[in-house]
Amino acid sequence: MQFLGILAFVVALLVSVMIHEFGHFVTAKHYGMKVSEFFLGFGTKIWSTVRGETEFGIKAIPAGGYCRIEGMTPSESGEGDERDFYRASGGRKLVVLGAGSFLHFVLGFLLLLILYMAIGTGQVTSTIGEVSKCVAAVTSTKACTPTSPKTPAQLAGLRVGDRIVSINGKRITNWSKDVEIIRNSPGKPLVFGIDRGQKISGSNSSKTDFEVSITPGTRVSNGKTIGYIGVINTYATVRSDPVTAVKESATTTGSLISGSVKALISLPSKIPALWSQTVGDKPRDSQGLVGVVGVARLSGEAVGSKKLTVTERFAAFIVIIAQLNIFVGIFNLLPILPLDGGHMAVAIADEVRAFLARLRGRKRPAAIDVAVLAPITMVVFVLLAGLTLLLLVADVVNPVNFNL
Repeated sequence: MQFLGILAFVVALLVSVMIHEFGHFVTAKHYGMKVSEFFLGFGTKIWSTVRGETEFGIKAIPAGGYCRIEGMTPSESGEGDERDFYRASGGRKLVVLGAGSFLHFVLGFLLLLILYMAIGTGQVTSTIGEVSKCVAAVTSTKACTPTSPKTPAQLAGLRVGDRIVSINGKRITNWSKDVEIIRNSPGKPLVFGIDRGQKISGSNSSKTDFEVSITPGTRVSNGKTIGYIGVINTYATVRSDPVTAVKESATTTGSLISGSVKALISLPSKIPALWSQTVGDKPRDSQGLVGVVGVARLSGEAVGSKKLTVTERFAAFIVIIAQLNIFVGIFNLLPILPLDGGHMAVAIADEVRAFLARLRGRKRPAAIDVAVLAPITMVVFVLLAGLTLLLLVADVVNPVNFNL
């Protein structure tokens, strides 16, 4: 199973790369630019076919892919075709360059949507799994004694299997959040709507909903006074309805984007620790940097884990791939060459120069030739290649223990 997880990760990664490049391809074609090549992989060509003016194919090294748009810089334009990329307007350049990252975000969102709607996520439900028999003293060595007071839930007659459907008229949609109503109401009466699943006499309904008033007890947790009623709710895999799934997917996507940005900001500060963990004998930090090999191993462990149910394995794998896509999407937008974000920065600089020229009554200046920035591009490439190699070595000689 672990091998299948790693294989599935490799396939998912290649599909993500292909979708990224497809974003560049379809937008470039939409604006009339010439796309001469669309390849998955690098190195020696294994197979290819020509469709229209574009050669599609596969190369030997499955470490990415590329979409070749003609005339990316003035020095590449040859005879100066009007369809060259560098001749396009700034807005069109930004759309073509940003399309790859945009599709990473879309793919991440769709994967999360599948997770919430079709697979489901592990959640604490509003169904009661256990009713505490008493309020045990904090310092007592026994759970209950004959003099221990009963819990509010037991006094109210709640039973295992009862489902709390509302509190003070508010329908329960997410117990993990709605339970805060109880915690924020110590000593204050609350009206609970209960579904006990019994048929009402003389009614066609298959369940009985009744209301009961319960006053949450008071306890102190981490220095804060909170309310409780004395129940332990069940944990189950729950599928969301379409509207809720869209909202949850959007919220989670936003959280992953925020987390990816924070991870990139903190990346330089984590490199020294990564170096010491690679060449020394310190254990890897599970919250530290992890390379592609490490993520592949994480996917393998998640899919093959005996601690997780089959549903939880699928869910973990989908979250890993969704998070990977969103991180790659953000990473590609960094304003450094040779990344898409670097080319976008050049396109924006071109438009700023053109705007300033218009203000001065001058004609539009020539486009910035990215080839002139080749030394900077090479430095960045070497740094990224060095980090990639360091992560590769670290993931092999001192892998992260994910405890799955």
